Amino acid sequence: MRRQEKADLIGEILDDLYPDPPIPLDHSSPYELLVAVALSAQTTDKKVNEVTPALFSRANTPQKMALLEPDEILSLIREIGLAPTKAKNLRRMAEQILEAGGEIVDDWEFLESLAGVGHKTASVVMSQAFGHPAFPVDTHIHRLAARWGLSNDSTVERTERDLKAVFPSETWNRRHLQIIFFGREYCPARHHDLTECPICSWTATKRRIADERGR
Repeated sequence: MRRQEKADLIGEILDDLYPDPPIPLDHSSPYELLVAVALSAQTTDKKVNEVTPALFSRANTPQKMALLEPDEILSLIREIGLAPTKAKNLRRMAEQILEAGGEIVDDWEFLESLAGVGHKTASVVMSQAFGHPAFPVDTHIHRLAARWGLSNDSTVERTERDLKAVFPSETWNRRHLQIIFFGREYCPARHHDLTECPICSWTATKRRIADERGR
């Protein structure tokens, strides 16, 4: 089966399972989403959602965040992975936003210039806060794209290009969320029998199935 044919059928399955996937990080503004996504690196969304209510009650705008010392921010996000670095980044990010006018704007260069914000985080904000077509690729999407034969498992950047090539741009903003939810429900990283998976069972190569069976 050609890669495009796989993608078309996968899209139908995902649309059937998750027609309107929610954003898994709790937020009420583009700034809160930016902060939540920045905190989610090497941390589960569940843990981020447990921590952000206290953080946002103190600082839900860059103006308020800039008033906090990094140690104060750290005390609120201590349970998050890489918390000391993220606390410093949140303070610097807030200062950068204030220096630029005080608002989150839908501009790739601006977002990727902020402390602690990489391309993936910027992609989430551009797609989910502002509605611009983007395909954020995290390690989970990277893994599933390789399992399904939609990308060659080399780099996250290559995976993003490959997925954008086979899925229509109007589906990108929901498709990346659908893949995340599918991975959690049906296609975990470990102890996964690809032959029993609703998608891996017909998309994964025999070599891939054998390789993962030995893990």
